[in-house]
Amino acid sequence: MRIATVVRAYCALLIILSSNFGASIAQAAPYAAVVVDARTGEVLHSRNADTRLHPASLTKMMTLYVVFDAVERGEISLNKKIKISRFASTEPPSKLGLKVGQKIALRYLIRAAAVKSANDAATALGEAISGSEKEFAKRMTSTAHMLGMKNSTFKNAHGLTQSGHLSTARDMTLLGRRLFYDFPDYYNLFARKSTDAGVRDVANTNRKLLRNYRGADGIKTGYTNAAGFNLVASAERGQKRVIATVFGGKTSAWRNARVAELLDMGFKRSETRVAVRKPVPVNLGSVSTKTFSLASSGAVKKSPRPRIRALGTFAVEKQVKAIEQAVLTVNRELVPDRVVKVATNQVVPTVDVVSQEDKPLRVVTRVSTEGNRYWGVQVGAFSNRHQAEKALLQTALRELQSLEGSERRIDYATVNGHKKYRARFEGLYQSDANMACARLRARNQSCFPVAPGS
Repeated sequence: MRIATVVRAYCALLIILSSNFGASIAQAAPYAAVVVDARTGEVLHSRNADTRLHPASLTKMMTLYVVFDAVERGEISLNKKIKISRFASTEPPSKLGLKVGQKIALRYLIRAAAVKSANDAATALGEAISGSEKEFAKRMTSTAHMLGMKNSTFKNAHGLTQSGHLSTARDMTLLGRRLFYDFPDYYNLFARKSTDAGVRDVANTNRKLLRNYRGADGIKTGYTNAAGFNLVASAERGQKRVIATVFGGKTSAWRNARVAELLDMGFKRSETRVAVRKPVPVNLGSVSTKTFSLASSGAVKKSPRPRIRALGTFAVEKQVKAIEQAVLTVNRELVPDRVVKVATNQVVPTVDVVSQEDKPLRVVTRVSTEGNRYWGVQVGAFSNRHQAEKALLQTALRELQSLEGSERRIDYATVNGHKKYRARFEGLYQSDANMACARLRARNQSCFPVAPGS
């Protein structure tokens, strides 16, 4: 009896000591903090801002940034069914509980990673984009460095403690601001107190701050023993938006209270009216492959990036104006009906020189579509012209990059005895047409390439 009693007492002592040891690790995690005016990026407060620390699940901000970028580039669709690997399914909690071989749409994995901070979902996202978590982590690090997060290195997609997997309060604050400005269509995910993750509804790990701090609309929590309690939070009041980051919180309650204090500080220190200075856009094309090959089979197996125009719009317009002036001085009796073409690398302004009795001078400043030489894309067939015009405008605003230099056109076709107005963009290279449709379909918008003469 005495031996049994001693053993039980010894075991109880070990449990207490191990519990206290775990708590001491969390309490001993280094503290760091940054507060910025989100509108300008101005730092309003910092403490140990550039100390490399364990980011914990703040890592998923970088995971999601890369995934959002991949979706926008047309590498993968939000509706793509992702097959869960054994590696992803065995990630420790917090997790969604995905099973080996289970298939789930990419959009649900995104929700689970953003809202519940599910580790299995984060790993599955990385594998879906890059084929393996290791390769995805390399892309995360490269992307981070291109964004200016010079002190961040990622080894996994979820943020569980791993040697060399480190970031800083400054870098994570910068990333929070990037998510807000670079992907406004997705940012609302971080404000959801709960969401449908496909297999079940999940609650936001940041819901207490979202409920209790006026104006809070994101963004991401994190916790491990090595990291302590971390949080990047964003809030808007009136014309002001502030982002505050804390690393090394003692408890979740302490972390939330400290972040609330920092947000208050930010609102007090920031100017009421300032000019918004959005982050400078970064071309991440060199991070991902130039000709995308999806890790898993899909409708779009290859989607080349659009060719970059060697001359900007201003340069082209300047040359076109010079051409116009030259043409106007030409004696039309000596230069009968002919076409003058001046090559500006890939962009070819076309000027028709006509006789006096013919139609007035016409100058086309876009890629020539004459002779059915170039491709286009069709974004819909509508019952009236107004709907077609609306579709063209909305699409042009949504997909500026790959449709650059194209010409909007509405033509008519009879479909099953009904007249339809076809909304098209013409004057594209084939690779640009494929890319535009891949990116639009990734946003669930109808689109298909149109070959010359179609």
